[in-house]
This record gives sequence, structure tokens and C-alpha cells, in this order.
Amino acid sequence: MKRIVVGVSGASGTIYGVRLLEVLNQVDDVETHLILSRGARVTMEYETSMKPAALEALAHVSHSPDDLAACVSSGSFKTDGMIVAPCSMKSLSMIANSINDNLLIRAADATLKERRKLVLIVRETPLHLGHLRHMISVTEMGGIILPPVPSFYHNPKTIMDIVDQTIGKALDQLDIPNQLFQRWAGG
Repeated sequence: MKRIVVGVSGASGTIYGVRLLEVLNQVDDVETHLILSRGARVTMEYETSMKPAALEALAHVSHSPDDLAACVSSGSFKTDGMIVAPCSMKSLSMIANSINDNLLIRAADATLKERRKLVLIVRETPLHLGHLRHMISVTEMGGIILPPVPSFYHNPKTIMDIVDQTIGKALDQLDIPNQLFQRWAGG
């Protein structure tokens, strides 16, 4: 069984975290641990009709962002990786600088220190030099920066087609099979 930690930060793009949990909920042999930040709870109200409790119900385990003693805070709790979807610039900065004052950041830090895959679906545009430096820092520590940059060779027709392509790419990083988008097969 794979064990995946899902972090949802307060950045715009809550739909990425929602869709990620919807998909993982349908995959056999995957246990999900959700950390929904306080900012994400606020953003959800603006961007979706889903309530935080409904998102938490999609995960096998939901952790309070204030619970620094939760199992996912320790590297000795074996996971197969973590995806933060979306990842705010604040969360990126805190991860890059190991500022472990909430569970989302602490779980990401534990993922990096154990050399497990950490995928950050960073949400901001345009980017300034500080954002880019934090992305470099996380990449140098072994993290994967996966901004939601859509491709168009699969001819997306809906917003969900674009969201699914990003979620499919993130799941690929953790070796979770998916058919969320049409893969490039050559010209």
C-alpha cells in the first residue's frame, strides 16, 4: 500500500487539491493523509462550493495544521511522498527555509529529509527573484516544482481537462498510474 501526504495551502487553485484527493480516493492501495491549512479553508469558500469537511472526508486521515505531533510530522512514519496542491508562495518559502511552524511545512520538511518525493504545485504569477530562489532551494533539496502549466497537445475542452493534466503529471512523479490526460505519443 502506498501512503501519500496531501497538503492544501491557501493559494488560489484549491481545485487542484480537491481533484487530487478525488482521484487518489479511487485508487486501490493508496492511503491518503490530508493537511488542510487555515488559508486553504478560507480560499475554498471563495473558489468552490465544497466545504472543508467534505474534502477531509475524501482522505483516509485528516490532520490539523496545528498538530505538530501528528504521525506525518516524523520521518519515521513511512510515506511514499507528498504533494502540496496548490502550494502558496508562503508555503514554498517556509519549506525552502525549514520554518516548521505548522504541520504542512513540517511534513514537507520530513519528506525532504528522508529523501522522499515532495511535489509542489506552486501557484503564483508573475514570479519575482525571491520566488525563483525558493524554487531553486527546494529543488536543490530534492523537491519537485510542478507549476500548473497546461499543455495543449491533448486539446483540452474544459477547465477540468487542464486540471487533470496537472494532477496526472503530479501523480506520475509518485509512480501512481493514471489516465487523466492524453499522453504525447509523437507526431
